[in-house]
Amino acid sequence: MGCKITNENKEPLYIKVNPKDNVAIIVNQGGLSKGTVFKDGLQLLQDIPEANKVTLCDIKKDEPIIRYGEVIGYANKDVAKGSWLREDKVILPKAYSLDELKSDFIENDLEPLEGYTFMGYKNKDGSVGTKNILGITTTVQCSQGVLDVAVERLKREVLPKYTNVDDIIALNHLYGCGVAIKGKGAEIPIRTIKNLAKNANFGGEILTVSLGCEKLVPEMLFPDIKDENLIILQECNGFLEMVNQIMDKSEEKLKELNKRKREECPVSDLVVGLQCGGSDAFSGVTANPAVGYAADLLVRAGAKVMFSEVTEIRDAVHLLAPRTINDEVLSKLVSEMKWYDRYLEQADVDRDANPSPGNKKGGLSNVVDKALGSVAKSGSTRIVDVLSPGERIRKSGMTYAATPASDFVCGTQQLSSGITMQVFTTGRGTTYNLNVSPVIKVSTNSTLKKKWFDLIDVDAGTIATGEKTIEEVGWEIFNLILDVASDRKKTFADEHKIYNALAVFNPAPVT
Repeated sequence: MGCKITNENKEPLYIKVNPKDNVAIIVNQGGLSKGTVFKDGLQLLQDIPEANKVTLCDIKKDEPIIRYGEVIGYANKDVAKGSWLREDKVILPKAYSLDELKSDFIENDLEPLEGYTFMGYKNKDGSVGTKNILGITTTVQCSQGVLDVAVERLKREVLPKYTNVDDIIALNHLYGCGVAIKGKGAEIPIRTIKNLAKNANFGGEILTVSLGCEKLVPEMLFPDIKDENLIILQECNGFLEMVNQIMDKSEEKLKELNKRKREECPVSDLVVGLQCGGSDAFSGVTANPAVGYAADLLVRAGAKVMFSEVTEIRDAVHLLAPRTINDEVLSKLVSEMKWYDRYLEQADVDRDANPSPGNKKGGLSNVVDKALGSVAKSGSTRIVDVLSPGERIRKSGMTYAATPASDFVCGTQQLSSGITMQVFTTGRGTTYNLNVSPVIKVSTNSTLKKKWFDLIDVDAGTIATGEKTIEEVGWEIFNLILDVASDRKKTFADEHKIYNALAVFNPAPVT
């Protein structure tokens, strides 16, 4: 595993994660051809694409298929040694029982990491931002059109006067009316919209735009809201007054935000979210373990760190349960898993609706395979807390924040939980980005980095080829987090200004 794949060196390589595994993934860019022979004598019976699985022994029908030392499924037919194990040959195993999980009450045995700082924006409430942004929230989607016009004018005519302010962002969403505002599950989108406004990157200077007749009245979000923080469009005389009110009140906020200056802050002031999307079979052996190592470094330095995506950890929850700090945290973890199980059952959705077709092309057999690789992002430290969707992070250390796996929904929910930075791993590639918080992109394979040289910030594919270790890439990610948080470096996505819309999670009825 120590050789590099170059034009001069085409030695066939595969990765076997655990000694118990009876499958491995192909490392070579572009895959390998039928008849290829590895150093250990394994010969391929078929062409096998990069990142896809090869069987390391004969596997009989109904026998387990093992990866990461765990059963990811069962063979639905006899599969000969050296075969391409595609997802259509794998039967999904039963999910782990949530009632048999136990906490091991582990104690962190890692040494504290001291002496590392970043340049951030300190807020009156004690939080620290990595950006300096005016955020303008809406109580209902009906307000978006007018707000977008006002924000476009603000950016063009007003923002250049306030050089310490990075951006003006409309926190638009598809909620607020035509919904069961007091229905079961409605607390999730309401809590999310409310807590989005509290993100540390907004500096406490939030402004709210209301239509005036919606179900989500401003007081439901901000009980003590003052007139200077609120515009009600139905109380305005015409379109221009609407726009002018938004611009005038925004400029007052910009004056305050412009006073903010970056100051040296300890790493313990960071709130970092971890996410993946467009995953492949490399995810669990390169990028996710490297991010997990960086997460351990952050935890050692006292930071708040969160990972998410219920459906992408549900089938590995037995690996997380022993890491919960106590029975209370374990109980909350189990509760969130059960809630999501019921949520999927209501729609008759099988849990194998995840992964996507692209994930499967990238060598992921099923959701179990995906989950076992996904949890590697969370590192090795104990799990100190569990959040329901949209709840604010409370504790230093590693937190599990329950969210859907959808990239855009997960990102929005993590923002509402308080992240000021995010690290995102991808194997197939995605242009996903958040405008509220910087997002560092980590590729699981070097093929993607070479193809998307100006979109991927860190190449973890070097782990697969033996050029770098997990620890080396982990430190690279950790140091880049500090540089991006300090604005010493920008992510490629921020340089290109690629941003996605917010996607608030709403499991409640739409009327």
